[in-house]
Amino acid sequence: MLRNPWIVLAGFLLLCLAVGGIAGAFTASSVTTWYPTLIKPGFNPPNWLFAPVWTTLYVLMAVAAWRGWRKGAAVNGAIGWFYVQLFLNFMWTFLFFSAHALLIALIEIVLLWLAVAITLRAFWKIDRPAGLMLAPYLAWVSFATLLNAGFWWMN
Repeated sequence: MLRNPWIVLAGFLLLCLAVGGIAGAFTASSVTTWYPTLIKPGFNPPNWLFAPVWTTLYVLMAVAAWRGWRKGAAVNGAIGWFYVQLFLNFMWTFLFFSAHALLIALIEIVLLWLAVAITLRAFWKIDRPAGLMLAPYLAWVSFATLLNAGFWWMN
C-alpha cells in the first residue's frame, strides 16, 4: 500500500482529470455538430462555462478522495462509492454526447446523483471537509439532471 500521501494525491488528481479529459474527447465532435441542433432549455449555460466548472469539480473530487483515503475511507466504503460515481460520471458523457441517448442518459444521471450523494455522505462521516468538497459536485449534477430532463423533454 502506498504510504506517501502526495503520491496518492497525485494519483487521484491524475485519475479524475483523466476521466474528465477522456469524457471531453467524447464531447468534442458532438459539441460542434449534434449539440447545436438540440432545442435547449432557457436555463442552459453558455458552452464556455462547462470546462472550467468540470475542471474545478474534478480537482475537488480528487482532493476529497485523497482526504478520505487518509482517514480510512476504504473502511466505510467511501472510496468504493467514489469509484462508482466516477464511472457513472464518465458513462453519462458517453450516453449523452456520443450515443445521443437522452432518455437513457437521464436515467443514468439519476443514478449518478444517488452515487454522488452516497459518496458525499460516506466522506462526511469520516472527514467533513472531504464531504463538503463534494457538495458543489452534487449541486452541479442536480443542475445537470434538470438540464438533461429539459433536453429530453424538448427534443
